Amino acid sequence: MSTPTSRRSFLQAVGFGAAGWGLVGSTAGQAADKKKKVIQGFEEAPTDPNASKGWRPVSDRKVRVGIVGYGYCRFGAAFGFQDHPNVEVVAVSDLLPDRCAALAKACRCAKTYPSLEELVKDDRIEAVFCATDAPSHARHAIEVLRHGKHVASAVPAVYGSLEDADRLFEAVKTSGLKYMMFETSYFHADLYAMRQIYRAGGLGTLVYSEGEYYHYMPKPLPSYKNWRVGLPPQWYPTHSNAYYTGVTAGSFEVSCMGIPSIIDHLKPENNRYKNPFGTEIALFRTSEGGMSRMAVSWDTPGYGGERGRIRGQKGSVFGKYQGLVKKLPPTARPPLPPGVKAGGHGGSHGYLTDEFITAILLDRKPLIDVAQALNMTVAGIVAHQSALKDGELMKIPQYQLT
Repeated sequence: MSTPTSRRSFLQAVGFGAAGWGLVGSTAGQAADKKKKVIQGFEEAPTDPNASKGWRPVSDRKVRVGIVGYGYCRFGAAFGFQDHPNVEVVAVSDLLPDRCAALAKACRCAKTYPSLEELVKDDRIEAVFCATDAPSHARHAIEVLRHGKHVASAVPAVYGSLEDADRLFEAVKTSGLKYMMFETSYFHADLYAMRQIYRAGGLGTLVYSEGEYYHYMPKPLPSYKNWRVGLPPQWYPTHSNAYYTGVTAGSFEVSCMGIPSIIDHLKPENNRYKNPFGTEIALFRTSEGGMSRMAVSWDTPGYGGERGRIRGQKGSVFGKYQGLVKKLPPTARPPLPPGVKAGGHGGSHGYLTDEFITAILLDRKPLIDVAQALNMTVAGIVAHQSALKDGELMKIPQYQLT
């Protein structure tokens, strides 16, 4: 990949004079029940009553799964493992006994463990879903792999550490086991369609892409050991970066600018990260030679959610496809297993679970494998480093499975 010699040439190549965002796609609304507002992005998408039409099981086997984590977001039960016809939830765990009991009830599971470290010793378990705090994702995934079990993780794959990224990559490679990061944008209806069109040649080389993840947090959501307080936006980049990597399976190099925040927990003196930014805009050169602009923001009120658009040499997707190719593949998402809901984050939850379980049953690589997970996540880590250096152009480690 060629590297520009200066930040000026990089920014000129990106083209700040481009038209405004005007993005469309899967959005997190402002829905609220009578008691409290729903967390942005967690609104459950209505499941089409015909969502299972045409679904065919690939096996009659049940994968024995352990689930860990039932914090403020209740992710452990949010992805429908307990409802999948090819899954038996064998055991669950959370560090807090009341949450552990609640997770067991939600997953209709009798067996509980006080920690992931204890759960992974259970020889009945084949695969573990880690819905734990973000700083623990890499450590927990490696521990699961070390005990000979497949692993799925909530986002991001690693948390601010390039060293952890290397350790996770090596652990997956040497284990021969399945690893999948549950990046929700991959199964947004718009991104799923983009990927199908791209794979069919309807876009050609992507010359430009952009993605946004907007989640207004004037006060951070409660979190284990307060890990969300002052969180650098680009340490949580996968929802937006997926609007390139999730389409092409490509990767980035970066310049990033950060905007100082007026919100207290996003001032450097008020958080453990010494992070001054509430919004960070990454300007990437892609592995195809194109350009990508990816935004993450915690401190801008208004509409929220994850969305993106792409433009290629043969066509573009901005709500709908417009381009040179007249015959396109089917772009509707595949059928869901009976009983599995589409769920939150643009109706992506059930599809992620089905993809992970199907990859195990068919002994194939999951869609969001460790290379794609790290190429999305690590790009944000380096982007934050760039923002702290006033947009210095920086190289990003590249991960590829052979």
